Amino acid sequence: MPAPYITINTEPSGSVSAKGASDDLSATLLKHAGFQQIEDWYGRRHRLPTTTPQANRAATATHAAEMLRAARYSVDLDPDLDTSRSSTPANPLGLYTAGAEVLRLTDQIRAAENGAGLAQAVDHLLHPEHGVLERVREALETASEQITDLDDEAYALADRFGFAAEFVSAAQSELIGAGSELHRAGDSQQDHAEAQTQSPSPPDARSAALATSPAVDRAKASSALGTPSPGVGTAVRPPQVSSPRTR
Repeated sequence: MPAPYITINTEPSGSVSAKGASDDLSATLLKHAGFQQIEDWYGRRHRLPTTTPQANRAATATHAAEMLRAARYSVDLDPDLDTSRSSTPANPLGLYTAGAEVLRLTDQIRAAENGAGLAQAVDHLLHPEHGVLERVREALETASEQITDLDDEAYALADRFGFAAEFVSAAQSELIGAGSELHRAGDSQQDHAEAQTQSPSPPDARSAALATSPAVDRAKASSALGTPSPGVGTAVRPPQVSSPRTR
C-alpha cells in the first residue's frame, strides 16, 4: 500500500496545517515535530499551535517534512515554509570550500573591533606553519613539482607555479612581525583621547590677566611686608596739610 501524500502549507488564516496524515506513523512524526492533532468532521488533521512564534513555524514545518520524507512519505511543503530554500547554504561557493573558508576569515577581519581582535583573525593568514599564506605557498610549490612529474617538457608552466610560490614566500617575509604590531593598532588614538579627557582646562582670559597684573604683584609684596597696598582693596587718600596755628 503506497504511503499517503501529505501537504504542509499555510492556511488563509495564517495557521500552518498538515493534511493527509491518516495513518499512525505519519501522525506520530508530525506530533513529534510539534504539530497538534485535530479530529473533527474534516477528519484527522494536524496544525501548529497558534502560540508558535512566527520565526519557528517554517523551521518546524521543514523539520516535519524531512522526517516524513525519511519515512518514505511524499510531502508537498509550502515554499514559504521551506527553510532549506531560504537559508544561506553552508558553503556559499559550492565546491570551492577553501575559498569559502577564506571568505569567512575576511568577514572576521572586517568585523574586528580592536587591534587584538584584528591580530587574532589575521593570524589565520600569517601563521608560519598553519596560516593561509603558507598553505597557498605549499600548494603552488607542490603543483610545480607535480607538473614536472607528469610532463618534463612542461617546465615553463612548472616554473610559473614555482615563481608564484616564491612571490607568496616574499609576502610572508614582508609581514613577519606584523601580528604583534596589530595588537597595538589603535592604541595611539586611544591614548590621545585619554590625554585630552585628563588634561586640565586652560585658564580663562580674566584669570590670566589678573595673574599678570602689576596691582596684584604690589598686593602680594605689601602682604609680605604687613602693609596694605594701594590699588587692591584700599582707597588712596590724599595727603593732609596741617593748618597754621593761630597765636
